Amino acid sequence: MVTVAENMVSTLSANGIERVYGLPGDSLNGFTDALRKDGTIDWVHVRHEEAAAFAAAAEAEVTGELTVCAGSCGPGNLHLINGLYDAQRSRVPVLAIAAHLPTPEIGSSYFQETHPQELFRECSVYVEYVAHPSQMPRLLEIAMRTAIEKRGVAVLVIPGDVALAEAQTDRNTVIARARPVVVPSETELDRAAELLDAGGKTTILAGAGVAGAHAELLAVADKLGAPIVHALRGKEHIEYDNPYDVGMTGLLGFSSGYRAMEDAATLLMIGTDFPYQQFYPEDATTIQIDLRGEQLGRRHPVDLGLVGDSRATLEALLPRLQGTADRKHLDAARRHYAKTREKLDDLAVPSRGKAAIHPQYLARLLDEQATDDAVFLPDVGSPVVWASRYLTMNGKRRLIGSFSHGTMANALPQAIGVQAAAPERQVIAMSGDGGLSMLFGELITLVQNKLPVKVVVFNNSSLNFVELEMKAAGFMTYATGLDNPDFGAVANALGIWGKRVESSRKLPQAVKEFLAVDGPAVLDVRTERQELSMPPAITAEQVKGFTLYAIRTVMSGRGDELLELAKTNLRQLF
Repeated sequence: MVTVAENMVSTLSANGIERVYGLPGDSLNGFTDALRKDGTIDWVHVRHEEAAAFAAAAEAEVTGELTVCAGSCGPGNLHLINGLYDAQRSRVPVLAIAAHLPTPEIGSSYFQETHPQELFRECSVYVEYVAHPSQMPRLLEIAMRTAIEKRGVAVLVIPGDVALAEAQTDRNTVIARARPVVVPSETELDRAAELLDAGGKTTILAGAGVAGAHAELLAVADKLGAPIVHALRGKEHIEYDNPYDVGMTGLLGFSSGYRAMEDAATLLMIGTDFPYQQFYPEDATTIQIDLRGEQLGRRHPVDLGLVGDSRATLEALLPRLQGTADRKHLDAARRHYAKTREKLDDLAVPSRGKAAIHPQYLARLLDEQATDDAVFLPDVGSPVVWASRYLTMNGKRRLIGSFSHGTMANALPQAIGVQAAAPERQVIAMSGDGGLSMLFGELITLVQNKLPVKVVVFNNSSLNFVELEMKAAGFMTYATGLDNPDFGAVANALGIWGKRVESSRKLPQAVKEFLAVDGPAVLDVRTERQELSMPPAITAEQVKGFTLYAIRTVMSGRGDELLELAKTNLRQLF
Protein backbone atom coordinates (compact mmCIF):
# COMPACT_ATOMS: atom_id res chain seq x y z
CA MET A 1 0.00 0.00 0.00
CA VAL A 2 1.17 3.55 -0.69
CA THR A 3 1.83 6.19 1.95
CA VAL A 4 -0.59 9.03 2.64
CA ALA A 5 1.86 11.44 0.98
CA GLU A 6 2.13 9.25 -2.12
CA ASN A 7 -1.66 9.11 -2.36
CA MET A 8 -1.78 12.92 -2.01
CA VAL A 9 0.64 13.35 -4.90
CA SER A 10 -1.18 10.88 -7.14
CA THR A 11 -4.47 12.68 -6.41
CA LEU A 12 -2.93 16.06 -7.25
CA SER A 13 -1.50 14.63 -10.46
CA ALA A 14 -4.87 13.13 -11.43
CA ASN A 15 -6.35 16.61 -10.98
CA GLY A 16 -3.95 18.22 -13.42
CA ILE A 17 -1.56 19.83 -10.94
CA GLU A 18 1.73 20.36 -12.79
CA ARG A 19 3.87 22.01 -10.13
CA VAL A 20 4.16 22.71 -6.40
CA TYR A 21 5.87 25.86 -5.14
CA GLY A 22 7.75 25.64 -1.89
CA LEU A 23 10.80 25.16 0.28
CA PRO A 24 11.67 21.69 1.64
CA GLY A 25 11.98 20.78 5.31
CA ASP A 26 12.06 17.64 7.43
CA SER A 27 8.33 17.68 8.18
CA LEU A 28 7.70 17.83 4.42
CA ASN A 29 10.04 14.93 3.57
CA GLY A 30 7.25 12.44 2.99
CA PHE A 31 5.51 14.80 0.56
CA THR A 32 8.61 15.95 -1.35
CA ASP A 33 9.90 12.37 -1.64
CA ALA A 34 6.50 11.33 -3.01
CA LEU A 35 6.84 14.08 -5.61
CA ARG A 36 10.29 12.75 -6.52
CA LYS A 37 9.00 9.20 -6.93
CA ASP A 38 5.93 10.22 -8.91
CA GLY A 39 7.82 12.44 -11.34
CA THR A 40 4.77 14.05 -12.95
CA ILE A 41 4.71 17.20 -10.81
CA ASP A 42 7.54 19.74 -10.78
CA TRP A 43 8.88 21.11 -7.52
CA VAL A 44 9.48 24.85 -8.04
CA HIS A 45 12.09 25.67 -5.44
CA VAL A 46 11.79 29.25 -4.14
CA ARG A 47 13.96 31.06 -1.59
CA HIS A 48 11.13 32.15 0.71
CA GLU A 49 7.76 30.48 1.31
CA GLU A 50 5.99 33.82 0.91
CA ALA A 51 7.13 33.75 -2.72
CA ALA A 52 5.73 30.22 -3.06
CA ALA A 53 2.26 31.40 -2.07
CA PHE A 54 2.45 34.46 -4.33
CA ALA A 55 3.60 32.32 -7.26
CA ALA A 56 0.81 29.79 -6.76
CA ALA A 57 -1.77 32.59 -6.53
CA ALA A 58 -0.53 34.25 -9.72
CA GLU A 59 -0.59 30.96 -11.60
CA ALA A 60 -4.18 30.44 -10.43
CA GLU A 61 -5.03 33.99 -11.56
CA VAL A 62 -3.65 33.48 -15.06
CA THR A 63 -4.96 29.92 -15.57
CA GLY A 64 -8.14 29.93 -13.51
CA GLU A 65 -7.18 26.49 -12.16
CA LEU A 66 -6.24 25.12 -8.74
CA THR A 67 -2.58 25.54 -7.78
CA VAL A 68 -0.48 24.25 -4.88
CA CYS A 69 2.18 25.54 -2.51
CA ALA A 70 3.80 23.91 0.51
CA GLY A 71 5.71 24.83 3.65
CA SER A 72 7.37 22.86 6.42
CA CYS A 73 6.27 23.04 10.05
CA GLY A 74 6.27 26.17 12.19
CA PRO A 75 8.20 29.07 10.63
CA GLY A 76 8.14 27.39 7.21
CA ASN A 77 4.40 27.39 6.70
CA LEU A 78 3.98 30.66 8.61
CA HIS A 79 5.92 32.32 5.80
CA LEU A 80 3.10 31.36 3.44
CA ILE A 81 0.59 33.61 5.19
CA ASN A 82 1.07 36.91 3.33
CA GLY A 83 0.88 35.29 -0.09
CA LEU A 84 -2.15 33.26 0.98
CA TYR A 85 -3.90 36.39 2.21
CA ASP A 86 -3.32 37.86 -1.23
CA ALA A 87 -4.73 34.76 -2.94
CA GLN A 88 -7.77 34.75 -0.65
CA ARG A 89 -8.56 38.40 -1.27
CA SER A 90 -8.03 37.99 -5.02
CA ARG A 91 -10.39 34.98 -4.96
CA VAL A 92 -8.17 32.47 -6.70
CA PRO A 93 -8.10 28.72 -5.89
CA VAL A 94 -4.93 27.73 -4.02
CA LEU A 95 -4.23 24.61 -1.94
CA ALA A 96 -1.57 25.07 0.75
CA ILE A 97 0.09 22.01 2.30
CA ALA A 98 1.14 23.09 5.80
CA ALA A 99 3.34 20.41 7.33
CA HIS A 100 3.12 20.05 11.10
CA LEU A 101 5.07 18.63 14.05
CA PRO A 102 5.21 14.89 14.77
CA THR A 103 1.81 13.96 16.20
CA PRO A 104 3.06 12.92 19.70
CA GLU A 105 4.68 16.34 20.21
CA ILE A 106 1.67 18.52 19.35
CA GLY A 107 0.61 20.56 22.37
CA SER A 108 3.91 20.22 24.23
CA SER A 109 5.50 23.53 23.16
CA TYR A 110 7.85 21.48 21.02
CA PHE A 111 10.57 23.02 18.84
CA GLN A 112 8.95 25.19 16.12
CA GLU A 113 5.42 24.50 17.40
CA THR A 114 2.58 26.72 16.16
CA HIS A 115 -1.15 26.15 15.69
CA PRO A 116 -1.55 26.38 11.91
CA GLN A 117 -5.27 25.71 11.75
CA GLU A 118 -5.86 28.78 13.91
CA LEU A 119 -3.27 30.95 12.19
CA PHE A 120 -4.54 30.26 8.66
CA ARG A 121 -8.23 30.51 9.45
CA GLU A 122 -8.65 34.17 8.47
CA CYS A 123 -6.92 33.79 5.11
CA SER A 124 -8.73 30.67 3.90
CA VAL A 125 -12.11 29.26 2.91
CA TYR A 126 -11.13 25.92 4.44
CA VAL A 127 -8.47 24.82 6.92
CA GLU A 128 -8.29 21.41 8.58
CA TYR A 129 -5.89 19.28 10.58
CA VAL A 130 -5.19 15.72 9.45
CA ALA A 131 -4.80 13.78 12.70
CA HIS A 132 -4.94 10.23 11.32
CA PRO A 133 -4.35 8.42 7.99
CA SER A 134 -8.01 7.36 7.93
CA GLN A 135 -9.02 10.98 7.21
CA MET A 136 -7.20 10.91 3.88
CA PRO A 137 -7.72 11.32 0.99
CA ARG A 138 -11.19 12.54 1.99
CA LEU A 139 -9.93 15.79 3.59
CA LEU A 140 -7.71 16.47 0.59
CA GLU A 141 -10.72 16.07 -1.69
CA ILE A 142 -12.81 18.40 0.49
CA ALA A 143 -10.00 20.97 0.58
CA MET A 144 -9.59 20.91 -3.19
CA ARG A 145 -13.33 21.09 -3.81
CA THR A 146 -13.74 24.02 -1.41
CA ALA A 147 -10.86 26.00 -2.92
CA ILE A 148 -12.22 25.45 -6.43
CA GLU A 149 -15.88 26.17 -5.73
CA LYS A 150 -15.39 29.08 -3.32
CA ARG A 151 -12.46 30.50 -5.30
CA GLY A 152 -10.16 30.84 -2.33
CA VAL A 153 -7.44 29.26 -0.23
CA ALA A 154 -7.71 25.82 1.34
CA VAL A 155 -5.07 24.78 3.89
CA LEU A 156 -4.38 21.18 4.81
CA VAL A 157 -2.35 20.85 8.03
CA ILE A 158 -0.63 17.45 8.14
CA PRO A 159 2.03 16.13 10.55
CA GLY A 160 5.07 14.57 8.93
CA ASP A 161 4.45 11.19 10.54
CA VAL A 162 0.88 11.07 9.21
CA ALA A 163 2.13 11.86 5.71
CA LEU A 164 4.57 8.93 5.96
CA ALA A 165 2.00 6.51 7.35
CA GLU A 166 0.42 3.79 5.22
CA ALA A 167 -2.67 5.02 3.41
CA GLN A 168 -5.89 3.14 4.13
CA THR A 169 -7.06 3.64 0.53
CA ASP A 170 -5.30 4.51 -2.68
CA ARG A 171 -8.28 6.08 -4.45
CA ASN A 172 -7.79 9.14 -6.69
CA THR A 173 -10.78 11.43 -7.14
CA VAL A 174 -10.90 14.04 -9.88
CA ILE A 175 -12.58 17.28 -8.77
CA ALA A 176 -14.39 18.96 -11.65
CA ARG A 177 -15.51 22.55 -11.13
CA ALA A 178 -19.26 23.07 -11.23
CA ARG A 179 -20.33 25.84 -13.61
CA PRO A 180 -23.81 27.03 -12.63
CA VAL A 181 -25.39 30.03 -14.32
CA VAL A 182 -26.92 32.38 -11.75
CA VAL A 183 -29.52 34.91 -12.91
CA PRO A 184 -31.73 37.22 -10.80
CA SER A 185 -35.48 36.64 -10.75
CA GLU A 186 -37.76 38.05 -13.44
CA THR A 187 -39.20 40.52 -10.95
CA GLU A 188 -35.76 41.81 -9.96
CA LEU A 189 -34.66 42.19 -13.58
CA ASP A 190 -37.84 44.10 -14.42
CA ARG A 191 -37.26 46.42 -11.46
CA ALA A 192 -33.62 47.01 -12.52
CA ALA A 193 -34.71 47.93 -16.04
CA GLU A 194 -37.36 50.26 -14.63
CA LEU A 195 -34.83 52.09 -12.44
CA LEU A 196 -32.25 52.36 -15.24
CA ASP A 197 -34.74 53.65 -17.81
CA ALA A 198 -36.15 56.21 -15.39
CA GLY A 199 -32.88 57.34 -13.90
CA GLY A 200 -31.06 59.23 -16.65
CA LYS A 201 -27.34 60.11 -16.69
CA THR A 202 -26.26 56.55 -15.97
CA THR A 203 -22.61 55.69 -15.26
CA ILE A 204 -21.38 52.10 -15.11
CA LEU A 205 -18.71 51.08 -12.60
CA ALA A 206 -17.29 47.68 -13.52
CA GLY A 207 -14.62 45.47 -12.02
CA ALA A 208 -12.94 42.10 -12.45
CA GLY A 209 -16.28 40.35 -12.16
CA VAL A 210 -17.12 41.32 -15.76
CA ALA A 211 -14.41 39.01 -17.14
CA GLY A 212 -15.98 37.17 -20.07
CA ALA A 213 -18.83 39.66 -20.41
CA HIS A 214 -17.15 42.32 -22.56
CA ALA A 215 -19.70 42.29 -25.39
CA GLU A 216 -22.69 42.28 -23.03
CA LEU A 217 -21.22 45.15 -20.99
CA LEU A 218 -20.77 47.30 -24.08
CA ALA A 219 -24.27 46.50 -25.33
CA VAL A 220 -25.81 47.68 -22.06
CA ALA A 221 -23.63 50.82 -22.07
CA ASP A 222 -24.80 51.59 -25.60
CA LYS A 223 -28.46 51.11 -24.68
CA LEU A 224 -28.14 53.41 -21.66
CA GLY A 225 -25.77 55.96 -23.19
CA ALA A 226 -23.55 55.27 -20.20
CA PRO A 227 -19.81 55.92 -19.76
CA ILE A 228 -17.94 52.98 -18.23
CA VAL A 229 -15.56 53.57 -15.33
CA HIS A 230 -13.39 50.68 -14.23
CA ALA A 231 -11.78 49.61 -10.98
CA LEU A 232 -8.12 48.58 -11.19
CA ARG A 233 -8.73 44.82 -11.32
CA GLY A 234 -11.24 45.40 -14.10
CA LYS A 235 -8.81 47.29 -16.36
CA GLU A 236 -7.66 44.23 -18.33
CA HIS A 237 -11.26 43.13 -18.96
CA ILE A 238 -12.89 46.47 -19.76
CA GLU A 239 -10.84 49.18 -21.40
CA TYR A 240 -9.93 47.50 -24.71
CA ASP A 241 -12.10 48.07 -27.84
CA ASN A 242 -14.43 50.12 -25.67
CA PRO A 243 -15.92 53.38 -27.01
CA TYR A 244 -17.60 53.97 -23.64
CA ASP A 245 -14.43 53.79 -21.55
CA VAL A 246 -13.65 56.91 -19.50
CA GLY A 247 -10.84 55.52 -17.38
CA MET A 248 -10.38 54.58 -13.77
CA THR A 249 -11.47 56.15 -10.52
CA GLY A 250 -10.11 55.77 -6.99
CA LEU A 251 -6.82 56.75 -5.40
CA LEU A 252 -4.87 55.49 -8.42
CA GLY A 253 -7.31 56.74 -11.04
CA PHE A 254 -7.65 60.03 -12.83
CA SER A 255 -10.11 62.87 -13.08
CA SER A 256 -12.31 61.68 -15.97
CA GLY A 257 -13.34 58.50 -14.15
CA TYR A 258 -13.96 60.46 -10.98
CA ARG A 259 -16.06 63.06 -12.83
CA ALA A 260 -18.20 60.46 -14.65
CA MET A 261 -19.07 58.95 -11.27
CA GLU A 262 -19.72 62.29 -9.59
CA ASP A 263 -22.04 63.51 -12.38
CA ALA A 264 -24.14 60.32 -12.44
CA ALA A 265 -27.83 60.35 -11.51
CA THR A 266 -27.85 56.55 -11.74
CA LEU A 267 -24.95 54.23 -10.95
CA LEU A 268 -24.86 50.64 -12.24
CA MET A 269 -22.19 48.58 -10.46
CA ILE A 270 -21.20 45.29 -12.10
CA GLY A 271 -18.78 42.73 -10.69
CA THR A 272 -16.89 45.16 -8.49
CA ASP A 273 -15.98 45.44 -4.83
CA PHE A 274 -14.45 48.91 -5.26
CA PRO A 275 -13.55 49.81 -1.66
CA TYR A 276 -13.23 53.61 -1.48
CA GLN A 277 -16.52 55.05 -0.22
CA GLN A 278 -15.50 58.66 -0.87
CA PHE A 279 -15.47 58.07 -4.64
CA TYR A 280 -19.13 57.02 -4.92
CA PRO A 281 -21.78 59.61 -5.93
CA GLU A 282 -23.81 60.65 -2.90
CA ASP A 283 -27.30 61.04 -4.37
CA ALA A 284 -27.36 58.63 -7.33
CA THR A 285 -29.81 55.74 -7.61
CA THR A 286 -27.57 52.69 -7.31
CA ILE A 287 -28.06 49.20 -8.76
CA GLN A 288 -25.43 46.55 -8.02
CA ILE A 289 -24.90 43.18 -9.73
CA ASP A 290 -22.64 40.62 -8.04
CA LEU A 291 -22.42 36.85 -7.85
CA ARG A 292 -21.85 37.07 -4.09
CA GLY A 293 -24.87 38.43 -2.31
CA GLU A 294 -22.91 39.41 0.78
CA GLN A 295 -21.11 42.07 -1.25
CA LEU A 296 -24.26 43.97 -2.20
CA GLY A 297 -24.28 47.36 -0.51
CA ARG A 298 -21.06 46.62 1.36
CA ARG A 299 -19.25 49.70 0.03
CA HIS A 300 -22.17 51.99 -0.80
CA PRO A 301 -25.92 51.83 -0.13
CA VAL A 302 -27.88 50.32 -3.03
CA ASP A 303 -31.45 50.85 -4.17
CA LEU A 304 -31.47 47.42 -5.79
CA GLY A 305 -29.07 44.51 -5.39
CA LEU A 306 -29.01 41.65 -7.88
CA VAL A 307 -27.29 38.32 -7.29
CA GLY A 308 -26.08 36.87 -10.58
CA ASP A 309 -23.29 36.20 -13.04
CA SER A 310 -22.33 39.38 -14.86
CA ARG A 311 -22.68 37.94 -18.35
CA ALA A 312 -25.94 36.07 -17.79
CA THR A 313 -27.49 38.95 -15.87
CA LEU A 314 -26.58 41.54 -18.49
CA GLU A 315 -27.91 39.25 -21.22
CA ALA A 316 -31.21 38.94 -19.36
CA LEU A 317 -31.37 42.67 -18.56
CA LEU A 318 -30.59 43.98 -22.06
CA PRO A 319 -33.91 43.19 -23.81
CA ARG A 320 -35.83 44.72 -20.90
CA LEU A 321 -34.18 48.11 -21.32
CA GLN A 322 -35.99 50.74 -23.38
CA GLY A 323 -32.73 52.65 -23.68
CA THR A 324 -32.17 56.29 -24.51
CA ALA A 325 -31.08 58.34 -27.49
CA ASP A 326 -29.66 61.01 -25.16
CA ARG A 327 -25.86 60.89 -25.36
CA LYS A 328 -25.08 64.15 -23.55
CA HIS A 329 -23.75 62.50 -20.38
CA LEU A 330 -21.70 59.97 -22.35
CA ASP A 331 -20.33 62.57 -24.77
CA ALA A 332 -19.35 64.92 -21.94
CA ALA A 333 -17.60 62.09 -20.09
CA ARG A 334 -15.77 61.02 -23.26
CA ARG A 335 -14.59 64.59 -23.96
CA HIS A 336 -13.32 64.87 -20.40
CA TYR A 337 -11.54 61.53 -20.78
CA ALA A 338 -9.86 62.63 -24.03
CA LYS A 339 -8.53 65.78 -22.34
CA THR A 340 -7.39 63.84 -19.28
CA ARG A 341 -5.71 61.19 -21.42
CA GLU A 342 -3.88 63.88 -23.38
CA LYS A 343 -2.58 65.48 -20.18
CA LEU A 344 -1.43 62.12 -18.85
CA ASP A 345 0.36 61.33 -22.11
CA ASP A 346 2.07 64.73 -22.01
CA LEU A 347 3.76 63.62 -18.77
CA ALA A 348 5.19 60.44 -20.34
CA VAL A 349 8.10 62.20 -22.01
CA PRO A 350 11.91 62.09 -21.72
CA SER A 351 13.58 64.14 -19.00
CA ARG A 352 15.99 66.85 -20.00
CA GLY A 353 19.72 66.33 -19.88
CA LYS A 354 20.96 64.20 -17.00
CA ALA A 355 17.81 64.52 -14.89
CA ALA A 356 16.31 61.35 -13.44
CA ILE A 357 13.84 59.59 -15.74
CA HIS A 358 10.13 60.28 -15.43
CA PRO A 359 8.48 56.97 -14.41
CA GLN A 360 5.61 57.74 -16.80
CA TYR A 361 8.07 57.63 -19.70
CA LEU A 362 9.43 54.26 -18.60
CA ALA A 363 5.92 52.81 -18.32
CA ARG A 364 5.01 54.15 -21.76
CA LEU A 365 8.08 52.56 -23.37
CA LEU A 366 7.28 49.21 -21.73
CA ASP A 367 3.75 49.45 -23.05
CA GLU A 368 4.92 50.26 -26.59
CA GLN A 369 7.58 47.57 -26.80
CA ALA A 370 5.98 44.66 -24.93
CA THR A 371 4.32 41.84 -26.84
CA ASP A 372 0.59 41.78 -27.58
CA ASP A 373 0.02 39.04 -24.99
CA ALA A 374 2.46 40.21 -22.32
CA VAL A 375 1.64 39.75 -18.64
CA PHE A 376 2.45 42.80 -16.50
CA LEU A 377 2.89 42.51 -12.73
CA PRO A 378 3.39 45.85 -10.93
CA ASP A 379 4.57 46.14 -7.35
CA VAL A 380 2.24 47.84 -4.90
CA GLY A 381 3.15 51.52 -4.64
CA SER A 382 4.03 53.87 -7.45
CA PRO A 383 4.55 51.10 -10.09
CA VAL A 384 0.84 50.30 -9.78
CA VAL A 385 0.02 53.96 -10.51
CA TRP A 386 2.09 54.00 -13.68
CA ALA A 387 0.76 50.60 -14.77
CA SER A 388 -2.85 51.68 -14.30
CA ARG A 389 -2.34 54.88 -16.30
CA TYR A 390 0.07 53.91 -19.07
CA LEU A 391 -0.32 50.22 -19.89
CA THR A 392 -2.68 49.46 -22.76
CA MET A 393 -4.86 46.38 -22.46
CA ASN A 394 -6.04 44.68 -25.66
CA GLY A 395 -7.97 41.58 -24.58
CA LYS A 396 -4.86 39.38 -24.68
CA ARG A 397 -2.55 41.13 -22.24
CA ARG A 398 -2.92 40.51 -18.51
CA LEU A 399 -2.43 42.85 -15.57
CA ILE A 400 -1.96 41.02 -12.26
CA GLY A 401 -0.96 42.41 -8.90
CA SER A 402 -1.75 42.64 -5.22
CA PHE A 403 -4.70 44.92 -5.96
CA SER A 404 -6.90 43.87 -3.05
CA HIS A 405 -4.40 42.90 -0.33
CA GLY A 406 -1.96 45.67 -1.28
CA THR A 407 1.32 44.16 -0.10
CA MET A 408 4.84 45.16 -1.05
CA ALA A 409 7.09 42.80 -2.99
CA ASN A 410 4.36 41.03 -4.95
CA ALA A 411 5.65 41.56 -8.50
CA LEU A 412 8.67 39.25 -8.70
CA PRO A 413 7.18 36.20 -6.90
CA GLN A 414 3.92 36.53 -8.82
CA ALA A 415 5.93 36.68 -12.05
CA ILE A 416 7.54 33.37 -11.08
CA GLY A 417 4.14 31.67 -11.00
CA VAL A 418 2.94 33.19 -14.27
CA GLN A 419 6.18 32.33 -16.10
CA ALA A 420 6.24 28.77 -14.76
CA ALA A 421 2.71 28.25 -16.08
CA ALA A 422 3.35 30.04 -19.41
CA PRO A 423 7.06 29.61 -20.28
CA GLU A 424 6.69 31.04 -23.80
CA ARG A 425 4.82 34.17 -22.73
CA GLN A 426 6.51 37.51 -22.04
CA VAL A 427 6.23 38.22 -18.31
CA ILE A 428 7.25 41.67 -17.03
CA ALA A 429 7.62 42.43 -13.31
CA MET A 430 7.38 46.19 -12.73
CA SER A 431 9.23 46.23 -9.43
CA GLY A 432 9.75 49.04 -7.01
CA ASP A 433 13.21 49.25 -5.50
CA GLY A 434 11.72 48.60 -2.07
CA GLY A 435 9.64 45.69 -3.30
CA LEU A 436 12.48 44.00 -5.16
CA SER A 437 14.89 44.28 -2.26
CA MET A 438 12.31 42.84 0.15
CA LEU A 439 12.31 39.47 -1.66
CA PHE A 440 15.62 39.88 -3.45
CA GLY A 441 16.45 36.19 -3.16
CA GLU A 442 13.77 35.30 -5.70
CA LEU A 443 16.06 36.55 -8.47
CA ILE A 444 18.02 33.37 -7.75
CA THR A 445 14.76 31.44 -8.19
CA LEU A 446 14.62 32.75 -11.76
CA VAL A 447 18.09 31.37 -12.44
CA GLN A 448 17.58 28.03 -10.71
CA ASN A 449 14.27 27.36 -12.45
CA LYS A 450 15.32 28.88 -15.79
CA LEU A 451 12.42 31.34 -15.85
CA PRO A 452 12.86 34.17 -18.40
CA VAL A 453 11.06 36.83 -16.31
CA LYS A 454 11.88 40.44 -17.20
CA VAL A 455 12.28 42.59 -14.06
CA VAL A 456 12.29 46.36 -14.54
CA VAL A 457 13.14 48.35 -11.40
CA PHE A 458 11.58 51.77 -10.82
CA ASN A 459 14.54 52.88 -8.75
CA ASN A 460 13.84 56.18 -6.99
CA SER A 461 15.87 55.32 -3.86
CA SER A 462 12.79 55.60 -1.68
CA LEU A 463 9.54 54.10 -0.54
CA ASN A 464 7.98 56.56 -2.95
CA PHE A 465 4.26 56.03 -2.42
CA VAL A 466 4.73 56.15 1.36
CA GLU A 467 6.46 59.51 0.90
CA LEU A 468 3.51 60.78 -1.12
CA GLU A 469 1.11 59.69 1.61
CA MET A 470 3.24 61.49 4.20
CA LYS A 471 3.27 64.70 2.17
CA ALA A 472 -0.49 64.60 1.59
CA ALA A 473 -1.04 64.21 5.35
CA GLY A 474 1.32 67.08 6.16
CA PHE A 475 4.21 65.01 7.50
CA MET A 476 7.84 65.52 6.64
CA THR A 477 9.21 62.46 4.88
CA TYR A 478 11.06 60.23 7.32
CA ALA A 479 12.56 56.73 7.24
CA THR A 480 11.66 56.29 3.58
CA GLY A 481 15.06 56.62 1.90
CA LEU A 482 16.71 53.52 0.43
CA ASP A 483 20.44 53.04 -0.13
CA ASN A 484 20.29 50.80 -3.16
CA PRO A 485 22.95 48.88 -5.02
CA ASP A 486 23.26 48.87 -8.79
CA PHE A 487 20.54 46.26 -9.35
CA GLY A 488 21.84 45.56 -12.85
CA ALA A 489 25.30 44.72 -11.49
CA VAL A 490 23.79 42.50 -8.80
CA ALA A 491 21.82 40.68 -11.48
CA ASN A 492 25.03 40.12 -13.47
CA ALA A 493 26.63 38.59 -10.38
CA LEU A 494 23.72 36.15 -10.16
CA GLY A 495 24.08 35.09 -13.78
CA ILE A 496 21.21 37.29 -15.01
CA TRP A 497 21.42 39.86 -17.81
CA GLY A 498 21.43 43.24 -16.08
CA LYS A 499 21.82 46.88 -16.99
CA ARG A 500 21.41 50.23 -15.23
CA VAL A 501 20.02 53.25 -17.11
CA GLU A 502 20.26 56.79 -15.78
CA SER A 503 19.30 58.99 -18.75
CA SER A 504 16.15 59.22 -20.89
CA ARG A 505 18.25 59.31 -24.04
CA LYS A 506 19.49 55.76 -23.50
CA LEU A 507 16.24 54.32 -22.21
CA PRO A 508 14.39 53.31 -25.45
CA GLN A 509 17.29 51.16 -26.68
CA ALA A 510 17.83 49.71 -23.21
CA VAL A 511 14.17 48.66 -22.95
CA LYS A 512 14.39 47.07 -26.41
CA GLU A 513 17.52 45.07 -25.45
CA PHE A 514 16.04 44.12 -22.08
CA LEU A 515 12.82 42.70 -23.53
CA ALA A 516 14.73 40.78 -26.21
CA VAL A 517 16.95 38.87 -23.75
CA ASP A 518 16.62 35.09 -24.03
CA GLY A 519 16.31 34.41 -20.33
CA PRO A 520 15.76 36.41 -17.14
CA ALA A 521 16.78 40.07 -17.20
CA VAL A 522 16.91 43.03 -14.83
CA LEU A 523 16.71 46.64 -16.02
CA ASP A 524 17.54 49.10 -13.23
CA VAL A 525 16.14 52.54 -14.13
CA ARG A 526 16.92 55.66 -12.09
CA THR A 527 13.51 57.32 -11.86
CA GLU A 528 12.50 60.68 -10.43
CA ARG A 529 11.97 60.52 -6.68
CA GLN A 530 9.86 63.68 -6.46
CA GLU A 531 7.31 62.71 -9.13
CA LEU A 532 3.79 63.18 -7.79
CA SER A 533 1.04 60.76 -8.74
CA MET A 534 -1.88 63.16 -8.41
CA PRO A 535 -5.20 61.66 -7.22
CA PRO A 536 -8.28 62.33 -9.39
CA ALA A 537 -9.62 64.95 -6.98
CA ILE A 538 -7.63 67.04 -4.52
CA THR A 539 -9.45 67.46 -1.21
CA ALA A 540 -9.16 70.40 1.14
CA GLU A 541 -7.47 68.12 3.67
CA GLN A 542 -4.84 67.13 1.10
CA VAL A 543 -4.17 70.76 0.21
CA LYS A 544 -3.80 71.50 3.93
CA GLY A 545 -1.51 68.52 4.28
CA PHE A 546 0.78 69.59 1.46
CA THR A 547 0.91 73.10 2.92
CA LEU A 548 1.94 71.74 6.32
CA TYR A 549 4.52 69.51 4.65
CA ALA A 550 5.99 72.50 2.81
CA ILE A 551 6.20 74.63 5.96
CA ARG A 552 7.74 71.86 8.05
CA THR A 553 10.22 70.95 5.33
CA VAL A 554 11.49 74.53 4.99
CA MET A 555 11.64 75.01 8.76
CA SER A 556 13.67 71.84 9.13
CA GLY A 557 16.32 73.09 6.73
CA ARG A 558 15.27 70.75 3.89
CA GLY A 559 14.03 73.47 1.55
CA ASP A 560 16.06 71.99 -1.33
CA GLU A 561 13.70 68.99 -1.27
CA LEU A 562 10.73 71.33 -1.70
CA LEU A 563 12.40 73.11 -4.62
CA GLU A 564 13.11 69.77 -6.31
CA LEU A 565 9.48 68.73 -5.78
CA ALA A 566 8.23 71.94 -7.41
CA LYS A 567 10.71 71.71 -10.28
CA THR A 568 9.79 68.09 -11.07
CA ASN A 569 6.02 68.60 -10.99
CA LEU A 570 5.65 72.06 -12.48
CA ARG A 571 4.68 70.42 -15.78
CA GLN A 572 1.67 68.79 -14.11
CA LEU A 573 0.23 72.15 -13.11
CA PHE A 574 0.69 74.22 -16.28
